[in-house]
Amino acid sequence: MNSFPKETWTIIYSEEFNAKLCNFSLATDGPTGNRTHVSTQVVGRVRYAAPEYVARGQLTTKCDVYRFVVVLVELLTGRKSLDYKRPFNECNLVDWAKPYLRRKKTLSRIMDPKLEGRFPHKEAYTAATIALQCLSQMPEQRPRMAEVLVVFEQMNS
Repeated sequence: MNSFPKETWTIIYSEEFNAKLCNFSLATDGPTGNRTHVSTQVVGRVRYAAPEYVARGQLTTKCDVYRFVVVLVELLTGRKSLDYKRPFNECNLVDWAKPYLRRKKTLSRIMDPKLEGRFPHKEAYTAATIALQCLSQMPEQRPRMAEVLVVFEQMNS
């Protein structure tokens, strides 16, 4: 198994779908010792922020996991994480997508239409399953990033 660097890098894209490599590891050097989080003023794009960070300014490594998966869901669906041009119940990508991510039968309904149904269904469902875990409202229920990466490595082997 590969060893991953301490920092977590993520690909995000602009409104025009230009890819950018970003370091979301806000919490990497944060909590030390027996501390579980760092309390801070909310900075950055709220559209990728974990619920506990937005609500209480609690920054943990689980916030990075949440951010990573929001980008993953954007890639799966071809939608922006927040899009106020969509109907009200579809503006927030995470809230809209979660019910569809739960079942194989509904997952294809939210996949990027540009794929025209041509994608590896088994791997998409595996990605959706891990995404659901990572999008948990409770940070302690989210897997560590290393665990998420193992799932993706197994899909590619």
